[in-house]
Amino acid sequence: MATTDYRIESNQPLSGGLLPAGRGHYLVRDRGLAVALAAKAARGPATQEVRVVHVPTGEIVFRKTAERAAADGLDA
Repeated sequence: MATTDYRIESNQPLSGGLLPAGRGHYLVRDRGLAVALAAKAARGPATQEVRVVHVPTGEIVFRKTAERAAADGLDA
């Protein structure tokens, strides 16, 4: 396995207490950690989408929009 197997990416700069603000992507080795960070980071504009991509295959393993985050009660 590579040292950066998963990429957290977004069409807007990511925000939240767990990730440094202002970047559009982050590289993470652990799938569970990547998904957890991405789930908490979908807090931007209603048009924001956050994805976790398995880098070697390009498969999107997680996707969440800000609208879905609001419905889940994660926008506070």
